[in-house]
Order: sequence, then structure tokens, then C-alpha cells
Amino acid sequence: MLKFIVKLHPEIAIKSKSVRKRFTKVLEKNIKMLLVRVDENVKVKNNWDNISVTSELSDEKTRLVLIDHLKRTPGIVQFIEVQETQFDTLDDIYQQTIALVEPLIKGKTFCVRVKRQGKHEFTSSDVERYVGGGLNQNVEGASVRLKKPDVTVKIEVKDNKAYIVRHQHFGLGGFPLPTQEDVLSLVSGGFDSGVATYQMMRKGARTHFLFFNLGGAAHEIGVKQVSHYLWKQFSSTHKVKFITIDFEPVVAEILENIESGQMGVVLKRMMMRAGAVVAERLGIPALVTGESIGQVSSQTLANLNVIDRVTEMLILRPLIQHDKEEIIRIARAIGTNEMAEAMPEYCGVISQKPTVKAQLHKILAEEEKFDFDVLNTVVANATVKDIRDIEAEAKEEVKEAESVSELPDNAVVLDIRSPEEEDANPLELDGAQVIHLPFFRLATKFGDLPQDKEYYLYCSKGVMSQLQALILHENGYANVKVYRP
Repeated sequence: MLKFIVKLHPEIAIKSKSVRKRFTKVLEKNIKMLLVRVDENVKVKNNWDNISVTSELSDEKTRLVLIDHLKRTPGIVQFIEVQETQFDTLDDIYQQTIALVEPLIKGKTFCVRVKRQGKHEFTSSDVERYVGGGLNQNVEGASVRLKKPDVTVKIEVKDNKAYIVRHQHFGLGGFPLPTQEDVLSLVSGGFDSGVATYQMMRKGARTHFLFFNLGGAAHEIGVKQVSHYLWKQFSSTHKVKFITIDFEPVVAEILENIESGQMGVVLKRMMMRAGAVVAERLGIPALVTGESIGQVSSQTLANLNVIDRVTEMLILRPLIQHDKEEIIRIARAIGTNEMAEAMPEYCGVISQKPTVKAQLHKILAEEEKFDFDVLNTVVANATVKDIRDIEAEAKEEVKEAESVSELPDNAVVLDIRSPEEEDANPLELDGAQVIHLPFFRLATKFGDLPQDKEYYLYCSKGVMSQLQALILHENGYANVKVYRP
């Protein structure tokens, strides 16, 4: 049997009784919804100060999957994996403890720490002394050390049950979904928007996706994959929408009519206008962006001030003070970094000397030259999909990028990993030629290769190679496949 005890987020525990009850009930429901996919008979119980999870299955595969789900559930800061036992005497607790921890403390220093709830004839210290003394006497090479021991044996006693802690795990923190209101995240597939979206999910906001397509079918496929991944990893207890707006006509109108230095700010204002319209239609009260102060020219305080004035809708920027290095670190932790690295940059407009101190009256004067029928038309033609349909749709769209696990004789494999990855783990294949061509040079250098051959793209997980293959196909190169050993 597998048993976990989910500890409440401290911010939930200090809320009023009614709010705490609502939050824990939502979290209980979300945990149940996720874990029944693994064990249809799993038991999830709200105990007011914690939530217990019990599965009659005990195999290692099930254990690891349950742990993975709990680690990715918003609202869980930590949870412990325990051995549950009923007891009548202190010796009952000791016998269960030694059976479990003897291999862990043999030849090591240890201490015993006990938390107790309920009415007992003994104190927590009594349990610590009894169990610790028994372990000290009966486990070969083990010795008590109260400060900085090799192993801390943790036991929780509640009424007539003892819970011997096998492992402690840490989760996302935040609040359960959807204890906050819905938000609409402007996603591009890059590092920033992916991390910003994750941060809102983690804070308990049901997060929908809005994509402004500036780069054609390959760009859309890539962003759909990133969005679906984020939803499936951190938000799959609740369905959300994925909205696509073809923004190329808007970009063309800006390039033709707006003064070069003002184009970046005008483009962002058009996106906020469109986002606000879509959000209002869907009853969503806030937009989310991945902007960070000073990261690019449009993200100065002066420019953000002018951008925000285009709408009365709340615009949230969870990354506003994050450094790029920190954003990339979070992307790596949540698993979006490889997809973000593979995503081509689609800037939309590139100004020679973009303004960093936009003035509202100048921007308004420039926007008078803009044909707003173009914006209204692309917003009216926006496509709205259920995020759950993206996976099946993506599988259909990526059929053109064929994957192989076995290579033909004399195959040419393009290792598109970064130089650091390639140096750390060089790719060596018998009977195949391996060319190292990093993904960030692929678009400009692939055309220089002999085009009478087929090429097999390789990366560590297959995600980046699939995206790059689709982009090359979009650019007319049909002689590309994906190698996934």
C-alpha cells in the first residue's frame, strides 16, 4: 500500500475558516481527478489540516507516477510518503520504525524527530527517546547525533496511528486551480511567455492561451506544442481555450504606415487591443504577458505605460523584475527550455532606432494612419479551440516530419544540439555520418548542404528536432526527417 500526506500551503492555513475550507476542498478534488488516472480506486481524504492519499497498489512504477502528479499539482508545497501503522504501546511504534529504517541508518549517525496530535499518556520527547534508544542499541554501527545527523527519522503520531516518514517531497506551492479568476496569457512559444503562463497556473488562475501568429504554420505548431505541454503538466484538471489570431496583416499595415521608431510600441498596443476584445468575449478579466523591465526596447517603463493605456483591462506581468537567466532557469525546471530554444524568433517589426521613451500623443498620431478595419477583421476571424483537441490536431500536423529509430546505410545525421550538449555527450553512430550543426544555425546553413541527400535531425529529446524539421519543411526542404533512437 502507498500512503502520502499532503501538507497545506502556509498561505492556505492562515486564511479564514471558510476560505481555507474552500481551498482545501478544491485541492482535494484536483488531486482525486489526477490520481484516478493512475489508480481508479485511489482514496483521497480531506483531514482539515492535511489531505491523505492512499493507493492499494504498491509497485514502484505506480509510486513514481503518483509522486510526479503530486509534485506538479498547484497548491501543494510539500507532501510526505509514509508507512502507516496502528499502535497500542511505544514498542509497537519502535518495531515498525526499525523494520523500515534499519537499512537507512546502518553505520550512520541519526536522530528521531516526532510530531504528535491527540491525547496520549506520553509526550513527543518520550517517543523520540524510546525509538531512538532502541535503534541505537539494535542497529549495527548506528549512533545518535542530535545536531546535523546523517539521517533524520521522522514520525508523526495522531491519535492511535503512527506515520513513519519514508520520504519528503516538494511540490509547486501556490494555490489550487481555479481558486483565482481566469486569465488570458499572450504566448509566443519563447522562454518568457511560457514561464509567465506557468507562474499564473501555479497561483491558481485558470490560464487560457492567446497566440498572435507572425510566422506561419510552423510557428503555430510550435506554440501549440508548448501550450499543450504547459496545460498537461500543470493545469490538466481544468479545460481551457487556445485562441489563434493571424497577425500578419496587422504587421503589414504597421510596416507600411507607421514611423519606424514607433512600430514596436504600436504593435504591442494592437496586441493588447486584440487581447482585450478576445478576453471580454470569453468573460476573462485579465491579460498576462512575459514582459520584463528593460529586456527589450518595448519593455521600458515609459513604453509599458503607453502600451497599457490602450485598454482598461488589467495586464499582469509576473516576470516584470526577473532577469533573463532566472527566466531560463525556471524554463529548464518546468521543461519548456528545449522547445523555447527551438522556437524561431518572429519579431513582427524591426525598427532601426526603436523608441525607448514613447510619448502617448506621438503614438496616437501614428495610429491615426493605421486602418483599424484590418485589426477588427483578424480579431473577428480568430480561431478558438479546446486545448484538449490540440494534441490530436498536432499529431495530424506533424505527420510530414517523419521520425525513424533505425538509420539506413550511410545516413547523414545532423546533430542540432547546442555545442555544450554535444561536447558533454558526443554522438557516435556506426555506419552513419554525423555533422554537428546547432539548431540556431540550421535555418541559415542548411541550404549550403548538398540537397541530393536525406538528412536526419537529432536532439536529446526529439522535441527540438521535430520543430526544426517542420520549419525546414515549411521553407521548402522536403529531404528532412527526425532521428529518434
